Amino acid sequence: MSNETAGTQRWTLTELAQQSGCPARTIRYYIARGLIPPPDKAGPGAHYGPEHLERLRQIRAWQARGLTLAEIRLRLGEPGPDRPGALEPVGCWAFAVAPDVTVYVRADVAPWRARLIRRALEELAGRLASNPQQKEASHANHP
Repeated sequence: MSNETAGTQRWTLTELAQQSGCPARTIRYYIARGLIPPPDKAGPGAHYGPEHLERLRQIRAWQARGLTLAEIRLRLGEPGPDRPGALEPVGCWAFAVAPDVTVYVRADVAPWRARLIRRALEELAGRLASNPQQKEASHANHP
């Protein structure tokens, strides 16, 4: 049951989880990662408002479109869980597609997107390796 505080609808964590369809554990994780603001009051008396429900719905919509939590945090303009304005390192994968070509891809890319990128890089590597004589001729023509 929701309660009313100053005319605004408020929910407990369990009620917010029911309203949003998002498990309470996930909501706590999002709060810890800075994706959702913490409740007004900590502890058993904590309550969440419409802004929390709306944020959960927005996060779920972006996830359905394939965005990672890191990308979602950037869209929300949130600096991260450690401290306001903190710079966070970004992990990446380095793919050597040819002796003279390396492509860097963020490690937090969505899995479906990572598969597409890997296929494209494999195709690129194959094209670059297919005709070494053509590459040498190309280098001779373009100093």
